[in-house]
Amino acid sequence: MIAYLGPEGTFSHMAAQQYADIRGKADKLRAYDNIYSLIAAVDSGEAEMCIAPIENSIEGSINVTLDALAYDFNLYICDEHILPIRQNFMVKKGFKKEDVRLILSHSSALGQCDKMLKNNFPNAEIKSVSSTALAAKTAAESDGGTAAICSKNCASLYGLNILYPDCNDEDTNSTRFVILSKKQNFNVTEHDKSSVVFALDHKPGTLYRALALFDDANINMLKIESRPLKTELGKYIFFIDIEGNIDNSSIYFALDLVKRNTLFYKFLGSYPCRS
Repeated sequence: MIAYLGPEGTFSHMAAQQYADIRGKADKLRAYDNIYSLIAAVDSGEAEMCIAPIENSIEGSINVTLDALAYDFNLYICDEHILPIRQNFMVKKGFKKEDVRLILSHSSALGQCDKMLKNNFPNAEIKSVSSTALAAKTAAESDGGTAAICSKNCASLYGLNILYPDCNDEDTNSTRFVILSKKQNFNVTEHDKSSVVFALDHKPGTLYRALALFDDANINMLKIESRPLKTELGKYIFFIDIEGNIDNSSIYFALDLVKRNTLFYKFLGSYPCRS
């Protein structure tokens, strides 16, 4: 069973459907109300795996996913899935732009459509909700004064009319999802990546020396992201994506050196690079 961020009609639901098709298995999909809950379902054994958003090309990283992986659960990234995002501005059937007083969507979707909203709805109230599909459901049940920004699928699911199709500010908008499991992915492909998170001493040069270990081993770093350590202001943990699989001896020994020179270290998995 694959857990995803619901309800039906979210981009997470679309990603889960696509990933299940790619796997070629009749995976059962189950919706959860928030990202933390769907990750917790894998940790408890309620779900075999989950598909969780981790990064958007416009809005950046999804912090709740990063923090859950670093602090709360011992799960592995076993795969990733890239979903092109096309936001749509919808209202209840029979209503038009001039009727809109309130606009609902997930915070990420609102950020992806910021310019459009400022240009077309400068006086409307804008409110974040837990998912794009919930926004669509709420708009469908409203008196017509509530609009939603959501996936195209929500038009048929909730009986809405699309006023502005493909309304995100950037045409290249996409979201990277990670598939999380209790089991590591031990399959090696020709194009893998590995992810780790660690914390360092708050001293000059510690981050430089840690990253130099990858350079010394001729390992390409794909991404670095910092998040607050939470225990003390001004201290951070670092998420690193590197090219290659831990099955490769040079990567294994480089990561082992990183582990031995950090205060906190967690290996998050090696998996196929889809981006």
